Amino acid sequence: MTKQENADKIISYKGFDKDMKCRDFQYEIGKTYTHDGEPIACESGFHACEYPLDVFTYYPPTISVFAVVEQSGSISRKGSDSKVASSKISIESSLDLPGIINAAIEYTVSRCNPPTEAASNTGYQGAASNTGNRGAASNTGNRGAASNTGDYGAASNTGEHGAASNTGNRGAASNTGDYGAASNTGYRGAASNTGYYGAASNTGEHGAASNTGNRGAASNTRDYGAASNTGEHGVAASFGYLSKSKSSETGAIVCIYRNQDGEIVHIKASKVGVNGIKPNVWYTLNETGEFVELPNE
Repeated sequence: MTKQENADKIISYKGFDKDMKCRDFQYEIGKTYTHDGEPIACESGFHACEYPLDVFTYYPPTISVFAVVEQSGSISRKGSDSKVASSKISIESSLDLPGIINAAIEYTVSRCNPPTEAASNTGYQGAASNTGNRGAASNTGNRGAASNTGDYGAASNTGEHGAASNTGNRGAASNTGDYGAASNTGYRGAASNTGYYGAASNTGEHGAASNTGNRGAASNTRDYGAASNTGEHGVAASFGYLSKSKSSETGAIVCIYRNQDGEIVHIKASKVGVNGIKPNVWYTLNETGEFVELPNE
């Protein structure tokens, strides 16, 4: 465990329950809080994570809300992940799932050490691949692909007809071009697609899949995950234990209810506007197979 007195301000990411409480302490956006005493990581003080996706370990996206925070004063780190305990914390702004995904991409890319940890391709019909830990792969040309298979990695593709894939734990995959796809298969990972006709898929636990382009799809297949679709005529489907889905007013959702043994008990689909399903609202299934509305971030 490491401690640092009077540290510079740290931008971090914090999770809360649906009422914006953490360990029964009530927080509010725009407020600053001070801890009396020495902060000790995992024991005392205000806790948040420097790496955005680490928050999913403590607050799964299914039932939580998130915020960007500023930590300062005395600092304590334990070293197992990017969790930080501080004597002072300011709750800056709320953050939705696409925001967390983008923050994870930016965090990883900014810490790469090119060329050994990053691969970049900016030409048409090109590809970028990175297989090392803490690496990043970026492709900005049309019909390209970016792939990262190392832990703590990120894959980003911004060209049309492209794809981004990340298979390492705590990674993120982002695709912003039309007809593209983003896929993440690692634990605590995230996949984001913002182009038309695209798809975002996450198969790791505590992960999230987000699609913001028209006629796209977001799919999350593991436990404690979330699938979000904000484009027109898209579908959000979540298939894991305690997972959730939401879609736009012209979209549809698919939800599942599993028992604690992982067995499928109920599965249900609905267009938004039918069966009482509201646009841009999270839903899950209860033990009787009925849709249950959950709080938004």
